[in-house]
This record gives sequence, C-alpha cells and structure tokens, in this order.
Amino acid sequence: MKQFVVIGLGRFGSSVARTLADNGHDVLAIDQCEECVDALVEHVTHAVEADATDEAALSALGVNNFDTAVVSIGDNLHANILATLILKEMGVPEVVAKAQDQMHGKILSRVGADKVVFPERDMGERVARQLISPNMLDYIDFAPGYSIIEVIAPGQMVGKTLQEINFRREYNANVMAIRRGKNLNLAPGGQDKVLEGDTLIIMGHNDELEDLKEE
Repeated sequence: MKQFVVIGLGRFGSSVARTLADNGHDVLAIDQCEECVDALVEHVTHAVEADATDEAALSALGVNNFDTAVVSIGDNLHANILATLILKEMGVPEVVAKAQDQMHGKILSRVGADKVVFPERDMGERVARQLISPNMLDYIDFAPGYSIIEVIAPGQMVGKTLQEINFRREYNANVMAIRRGKNLNLAPGGQDKVLEGDTLIIMGHNDELEDLKEE
C-alpha cells in the first residue's frame, strides 16, 4: 500500500484521489476550497483545507513522508508550478503534475516534476481515436511507438482460439487479457476462444495496432 497526496481537488484531482483510495491506498487530499475538501472527507484517508504553496503548511501535514504527490491545481498556473517545486525541494520521491499545455509541461519538468500529465489533451486524443475507430474502447500510450488498446472483438475473430488468430504473426501484438462480461481473463492461452461481445486488451506497435482498430 502506497501513500499519496493529491493537491487540487477539481474534477481531475478528485477523480484521482477517489480512485487511489478505492484501490486501498492512503490518500491525503488538499485544497483551499472548503466545499471541495468536504466532498472528499468520507472517501479518502484525510482531506484537509490548506494552501499548497505554503511550505510550512505542507511540512506540518507531513507531506514529505508520502511516496507520491499529484499536483492537479488547474486554475492557478503559478500555484501549480510553485507547489511542484516545493514538493520536490521537500524530498517527495515522485511528483506528478497536471499541465494545461506543452509550455506549461516544460516548465513543470524543469522545476522537478517527475511526470507531467495532460488530462484535457489526452482525453481529446482518446475521443478522436474512438470516433475514428468505433470498435476501440480505449488506449494507453505504453512506450514510444507502442500502445495498449481495448477493442471489441472483430467479427472475423469470433469463434476462433488465440492460437488460430495468431496475433503475433498477423499483427505483431500480444493479447494481454480478455474481458467477458464481468469476468476478466488476465492470462489467456492459445486455446482460449474469442466469443461475440468479448473485449480484447492488446499490446503492440502502433502501426500494427492500426489494422486492428479498423477491423
């Protein structure tokens, strides 16, 4: 179990805090907005009204003892950048910061953010990809040139085993899991059959995955 501090409890920060807490992790949620804090009190380990640009306040909360900090302040770029800088100077091992655009992201990286995320941009890309490929439910950039996608099983695969489909040869990709209703097969073997309505979670090179998205 890891310990997380989430700073900025707007839509993105609240979602991150709730998800981490729902998965059994300790979560300290911080915001200057009393209503935002009150909305999360019963969903996270601790929810506190505090100024994340006040190093003394963060120190008093023991933020430096947490494994990861997520800076999701969205309406104040100065506070977002300053909080990121303070957290790194306090010795927080991993700081993930939300950026509004590429330039903002570069600044966050230069002041010490270990990872920069672009929720609005990434969501826009996801929506666009889903519009282009209706059978694709989701995708995640895994590494340069590689992604993990979630697709509804194409009709020509239904009734066939993974061995018969031969993803490695045909698509240079691997099926990581098969979701069937509420059941998830995390280690499908060659003899596992693809049924109508199955969702396939596949990892591979972007060029080869494009073929799957279009089927």
